Amino acid sequence: MSENKQIEEKSVSELPLRLLGGFVCMLIGASLTPRFLLQSSQPPIINVIVLGLLGFLVGLILTPIVTIRPLRLVRKRLSTMSPSQLAAVIMGILMGLLAGGLFSIPLAFLPDPLRTILPLISVIVFSYFSVFILSNRQDDLSNMWKSFTATSVQRSVISESSESGGESYLAPPAEETDSKRVILLDTSVIIDGRISDISKTGFLRDTILIPTFILRELQNIADSSDAIRRNRGRRGLEVLGMLQQTSLAPIEITEIDVSEVRDADSKLVALARQIPCPILTNDYNLNRVAELQGVNVLNVNDLANAVKVAYLPGEDLIVKIIQEGREVGQGIGYLEDGTMVVVEEGMERMHKTSPVIVTKVLQTSAGRMVFARFPTENEQEMRN
Repeated sequence: MSENKQIEEKSVSELPLRLLGGFVCMLIGASLTPRFLLQSSQPPIINVIVLGLLGFLVGLILTPIVTIRPLRLVRKRLSTMSPSQLAAVIMGILMGLLAGGLFSIPLAFLPDPLRTILPLISVIVFSYFSVFILSNRQDDLSNMWKSFTATSVQRSVISESSESGGESYLAPPAEETDSKRVILLDTSVIIDGRISDISKTGFLRDTILIPTFILRELQNIADSSDAIRRNRGRRGLEVLGMLQQTSLAPIEITEIDVSEVRDADSKLVALARQIPCPILTNDYNLNRVAELQGVNVLNVNDLANAVKVAYLPGEDLIVKIIQEGREVGQGIGYLEDGTMVVVEEGMERMHKTSPVIVTKVLQTSAGRMVFARFPTENEQEMRN
């Protein structure tokens, strides 16, 4: 129903422009009547009516296609552009116009119709290539501008200090003077819930940015017919509510969308490239795809593994054996931080809490794994 309503509103808004375009084309068609009088055996009034109606019909159909719809597409594209990309496009157009204008000077000495057509073509070509090149190198332009502004600030500070007789100092780098840096949140890390606890600690100081397409994906998951997916979606919405209430880092919802792609993960990577900013996630596939496209990724699982206590061979641990291992006689237990401990001959003390000695620590993609054994009687006596 909403789509039909939008279509009706668009058609109503286009109607006045269609009529205006129809009348203009009707006048043009009627003005062309004298050229057809010599080739037509019909009375002049018939030619005027036929060409006028034909022009009105053409204007009624083509006016929105060449006016409203291109402008609507351009407006939608501009609304999704990042500031750096928009600046690159504007600079590209200006540089293309300048280069095309200079190149059209020697073209003006060519004979007709080349001197009329080629200058316009040169302006279009130079503008296109300038926008294309600057859009692909917008990050380099941004870094050059930051370096230039930082150098200007340092020179002004040094000159003011020398004039006042005080000690000179250097301004901080441009990266440290950015007024606002952001981190994009992925759906998986919101549903995971640990971001709420991390934000309370104060380690995250950058603005946490949540796009509306991530909110829509969470809502779709929460409205799912599958009970598990529905509970995960509702948990994600609850985590967002807690984030807004307890987070020490600022939380913002952005309407910026990326219309070129459809799924949420691709939109997130494209948006991170446009801003540019890192993505906070615990999705392995998204992590790999983002890294391949040059996007910085902050993985919550990597953070969890990094803050776990480091154990060295020979250290003592207290662990409860709760299940059987892969190898014969092995027992498996877990520490308070979730680290898995594989104990040799651990099946002998199943469901018992016992002291063990670390023999090896293995770091895997799934996390940290500790191998241990029970102490001998002599080692137990020495430790007691």
